[in-house]
Amino acid sequence: MNKLLIIFILSIITLSPSKAKEGVTYTAADSIRIVKLLRSGQTSTLYFARQFLGIPYVAHTLEVNDEEQLVVNTRQLDCTTLVETVTALTLCAQNGETTFADYTKRLRQLRYRGGIIENYPSRLHYFSDWITDKERMGIVEEIQSPVPPFSGVQKLNINFMSRYPQSYKALKAHPEYIDVIRQQEHKLTGLTFRFIPKQKIYNTALLRKTVHDGDIIAITCSKPGLDIAHLGFAVWKKDGLHLLNASQLHKKVVEEPMTLRKYLSKHASHTGIRIIRVKRE
Repeated sequence: MNKLLIIFILSIITLSPSKAKEGVTYTAADSIRIVKLLRSGQTSTLYFARQFLGIPYVAHTLEVNDEEQLVVNTRQLDCTTLVETVTALTLCAQNGETTFADYTKRLRQLRYRGGIIENYPSRLHYFSDWITDKERMGIVEEIQSPVPPFSGVQKLNINFMSRYPQSYKALKAHPEYIDVIRQQEHKLTGLTFRFIPKQKIYNTALLRKTVHDGDIIAITCSKPGLDIAHLGFAVWKKDGLHLLNASQLHKKVVEEPMTLRKYLSKHASHTGIRIIRVKRE
């Protein structure tokens, strides 16, 4: 067989979506990349996050099945799937887990309420809900002290998804889910969390002691009905705190060249940051 034809066939096999027996949507390229990373011997969050630098930013990559299934896509990422992908890799690596099955188990634990897939509403759509659920499961902790720098208080008023169901493929297909989502929003509304206001993000010894490299940064916002505008990972450099993120502006995963303070100043609706840290088991 012609060598070029063989290469072409192999590339099609590697990149074509498949479904494992346990109901996971992925490609061979995804599983190969995950296992290679897990066998690297590395355990740090920033190491794994930096392996995705340059990966294209693509939204809605989880909306590919009529019925809810775990989707693994390391070839296209948005801010949330980057955080979940890297966090799952970190948890696996820190616990000596090196198989693709280990990874999908961790990813499922992160993405779904209680780690159980039932339907679209069982996915954690609001990041405040994600934080609360993962804290309950003992996977992460939200850092909310000392004060300062955590001098801001965010009081949630959540209703965006139920107000704009037409913006969500699954809610258009299953209007019966809207009321379930509304109930979830109601449970979040009224909760309060401490955050660091964007005006208080300085390159100080206190902030360096408080925020660690690899912490998850959740950017709070003033947009009606929402809690978090964007996600990424903390990266300290000489000039201050930076954000490693799947950037819609840059259309790929990047370490922002500007400091986080400057980045936030360019977005009027961004109010500050919440800090989430993965716990070692």
